[in-house]
Amino acid sequence: MAEIRQLSTMESDFQERLEQLLAWESVSDGAVNQTVNEIIANICRRGDEALLEYTRRFDGWQAQTARNLEIPPGRLEQAWNGIPEAQQRALQHAAARIRAYSERQRVESWSYTEEDGTLLGQQVTPLDRVGLYVPGGKAAYPSSVLMNAVPAKVAGVPELIMVVPTPGGESNELVLAAAWVSGVDRVFAVGGAQAVAALAYGTERIPPVDKVVGPGNIYVATAKRAVFGQVGIDMVAGPSEILVICDGRTDPDWVAMDLFSQAEHDEDAQSILLSPDAGFIERVRVSIERLLPTMERQSIIATALKERGALIHCRDLDDAVAVANRIAPEHLELSVEEPRAMAEKIRHAGAIFMGRYTSEPLGDYCAGPNHVLPTSRTARFSSPLGVYDFQKRSSLIMVSEAGAATLGQTASILARGEGLTAHARSAEYRFQK
Repeated sequence: MAEIRQLSTMESDFQERLEQLLAWESVSDGAVNQTVNEIIANICRRGDEALLEYTRRFDGWQAQTARNLEIPPGRLEQAWNGIPEAQQRALQHAAARIRAYSERQRVESWSYTEEDGTLLGQQVTPLDRVGLYVPGGKAAYPSSVLMNAVPAKVAGVPELIMVVPTPGGESNELVLAAAWVSGVDRVFAVGGAQAVAALAYGTERIPPVDKVVGPGNIYVATAKRAVFGQVGIDMVAGPSEILVICDGRTDPDWVAMDLFSQAEHDEDAQSILLSPDAGFIERVRVSIERLLPTMERQSIIATALKERGALIHCRDLDDAVAVANRIAPEHLELSVEEPRAMAEKIRHAGAIFMGRYTSEPLGDYCAGPNHVLPTSRTARFSSPLGVYDFQKRSSLIMVSEAGAATLGQTASILARGEGLTAHARSAEYRFQK
């Protein structure tokens, strides 16, 4: 029997119970931190030699030299040519849509000139080199390759380094094919915290990057947090989340499967339904009971629904929106009659899926917007991965002779007020005769 808690916003203890439901310890405990810190220190100290040891220990295969850790570019094309045509078409279709969406995100340099000839502006440049972590092993995530690599290339990143674990020395053909179609430049068969450390600090074989992006397990997430500052990172992601707001007029089987779509990721994933229709909530619960035994990942889904899932009865749709903004979910489905009007009231969400036909998995794979989204309520202050994450901005200032006098006097007064005489005199030299 499927278990999932049922809550009501009308209950006096609802806020307290909601906070308990949402509580999540972000990534790691002391033991994980210690292990990761030791791995990072070892990579910094011994480089490729340590990488080879960790590959043998954790992935179960022996690379003779560090050169063997790099997957040749021709191997990517070979993987592409070897997958079925249907998969080729799907990868191409998804990549094209992600690229088209990403093109609209690209920020260009700009400047303006004031009346006295002073020029101010912003110069936008891509990062020089980016590292992309892709999970390996039993799981294959070609979609993660596309979602991270395509925006980086649209941004103009000249070199994209991908790392992917290869347990037993076996590569996933679909992941390699995705790397080929999305323009990845170099691929290394390494994973775990050691791969993150190699990207951040560099080894004899793997060049250091400016930013590390991509999902991974708790050791990868902890390593990304540890190397932040040495390099940039996209985010430290928590478990997958979906929140569905429904007015009661959508097929309950659809909604049940939407809840399953995130619950099947892992036991810590969170699936929540908000509806003002108590009868509809009951129909969804019945659908969950009936459909769960048909799922391949039944055990994982059941655990996720029991531990972190909820069916929440609310006063009305405005009440549902208020709760959604409090939750700030990674994925938010608005399965209602007027989804665009409701979307205007949403202040915190990673991605908003509008309408009854917009299932969340379309965003995971091929709609176009990025599927790398803020989790654990961080949508309150952060955004989906995008082209802007692979660009940086430099301020442009070119002061004219006339501007040096006008601005110099203001700077001088403020600098002397702060007791910074050298600042003041540096500005004064430009306008004092």
